[in-house]
Amino acid sequence: MRTIFHIDVNSAYLAWEATHRLENGDPVDLRLIPSVVGGDPKTRRGIVLAKSIPTKPYGIQTGEALNKAYAKCPILTIVRPSYGLYMKCSNAMKSILEEYSESVQRFSVDEFFVEFTNYSNLYGDTLTLAHTIKDRIRDELGFTVNVGISSNKLLAKVASDFQKPDRVHTLYPQEIAEKMWPLPVEDLFMVGRATGPKLNALGIYTIGDLAKTDRDLIRYTLKSPGIMVWEFANGIEDSALKGDVYTTVKGIGNSTTVPFDVTTAEEAHMVLLSLTEMVSMRLREETLMAGLVSVSIRSATLESLSHQQKLFNYTDHTPQIFEVVKRLFNEAWAHTPIRHLGVRVSQLAPKNFYQYSFFDQDNFEKGRLLDQTVDELRRRFGHSTIQRACFIHSGLKSISGGVSEVDYPMMASIL
Repeated sequence: MRTIFHIDVNSAYLAWEATHRLENGDPVDLRLIPSVVGGDPKTRRGIVLAKSIPTKPYGIQTGEALNKAYAKCPILTIVRPSYGLYMKCSNAMKSILEEYSESVQRFSVDEFFVEFTNYSNLYGDTLTLAHTIKDRIRDELGFTVNVGISSNKLLAKVASDFQKPDRVHTLYPQEIAEKMWPLPVEDLFMVGRATGPKLNALGIYTIGDLAKTDRDLIRYTLKSPGIMVWEFANGIEDSALKGDVYTTVKGIGNSTTVPFDVTTAEEAHMVLLSLTEMVSMRLREETLMAGLVSVSIRSATLESLSHQQKLFNYTDHTPQIFEVVKRLFNEAWAHTPIRHLGVRVSQLAPKNFYQYSFFDQDNFEKGRLLDQTVDELRRRFGHSTIQRACFIHSGLKSISGGVSEVDYPMMASIL
């Protein structure tokens, strides 16, 4: 039988922010006060990406708007996300895991699968090993994790989501009926907001209900994904560990709902420039370059449209990306009032995947050095430390909140 661990950081972004601040002399542990990570602390724009346990009595939810979270808890501490820091913490955890196994898969920035099937003679009891790894991460890196143990990746992932924080749980096939089947069907991996109501309409409310329902009925109701979720409900999953999923990012985007109607191209360009700065910074943090740029627009009457263009050369240079963004917007906009704008890059390639022309090498390298300098200043001293002159007297603020997202390949299995 295989032995798979799923290691999941408890409230990852918040834990990493708290650990970093404590190491740098901050007397307050964000994990012990009502606090969230996400968006801009001053304008309270953006969404909650992570929350501390003390926010629970206030009913704050991951993914809700910051202004709503603050209305629920006026003493809430809001922290701007720092993605460069999160990757450093993720990599530090990965280094520890690789000391124990050669089979390590980063499933997301805060989740790893580790296989120990061929190491049973070396480590012996798996529970003892799981506690050793969990405690090492806590003691050496300063944040806690949950470890789920099972015979496949699906069940290990479900197990790690049991009681938190700083726990080890098992979910072997013989434990499914007791530990997994009583859970709400929405807790099952790959059962999302659209799938849950469809299952509820069939009288399926728990994972056990789904597991015991006729497979053909589920396939008829959910089409091809129906077989997959029915198998997951029965603990059936046998995928192998793969390479670092995090390095196969498909796209990076940032969008924002503007608190007023944008009615001129100049206003829209400034919002788009701010979004482009954030997207380009994320590209550079991930050491990736983009080959496709897209712009999305939603009008005040909720009509949506988008426009995209493939680039002649891959790039991570903010001005180059913004020139394309501005042109796409100008071509797509119907001159109706705008309330939502978004910028997204995709068709990503590793850094230095740039084909120089004879004329642009010096200018491109100088521009990239300037981008890197601005990135470092903002990481160290905050996004508002250095701003473009066009924002100073515009009445608009550079947008560092909004809804940021990184897309990964769609999963036909747990990968």
